[in-house]
Amino acid sequence: MTTPWTKIAPARRELLESLVQEFAHNYRYGRTMFGIDGPDASGKTTFGDELALAFERAGFTAVRASMDDFHRPREDRYRAGRHSGEGYYRDAYDFSLFRRVLADPFKAGGSTGYQLRGFDLARDVPFEADWSTGPADAVLIVDGHFLQGPELRGLWNYVLWLDAEREVRLARTVARDGADPDPEAPSNLRYLDAHRLYVRDVHPNTSANAIVDNTDPDAPKRRFADYCSIAPAPL
Repeated sequence: MTTPWTKIAPARRELLESLVQEFAHNYRYGRTMFGIDGPDASGKTTFGDELALAFERAGFTAVRASMDDFHRPREDRYRAGRHSGEGYYRDAYDFSLFRRVLADPFKAGGSTGYQLRGFDLARDVPFEADWSTGPADAVLIVDGHFLQGPELRGLWNYVLWLDAEREVRLARTVARDGADPDPEAPSNLRYLDAHRLYVRDVHPNTSANAIVDNTDPDAPKRRFADYCSIAPAPL
């Protein structure tokens, strides 16, 4: 019988399972958090959804969230300019909201409720409060940009840096969002410049617990911090 899990390529399933096993060795019980960090269009959301399946198959309760649901209002996001990379880096996400309504109450455990979404990007308004609860043992899997920055430092039990070659990421944004196919278009340079700043300041592509090259989604490759070919990908 075909299931969402069996639709995943075998090499990808093997990697997902290995990550779950590595995580479970240290964090089998309690409320834990797994972050999937990386540049735009590296495949973070899909990887997070599939990782949740792998966790569930291993007996975990997996909870999914995305930093895309914790943006700031449009007025704040674009105050440095519509195509400003530094503006995107500094102003795109409301990390304090993420901590207040999701991360901190989730980690508190017990009967404390948490919200999986904070801000509706399409409508540019906050989501109505929708409180969730979970068991004492659960892993929260969050995908997004800038997860290893100072605003979220100390939250994560484990962080994965997911990357892909620049040309592949651009092709994905064109197919996904109808983005300008010109790699030097201001709308594309906004994200590129933002991640240059992030890599410069935080070195997330070498400080993460695991580094995965997702250029070929059917056969993603585990890399290590001294592997030179993947580090420049956001640049």
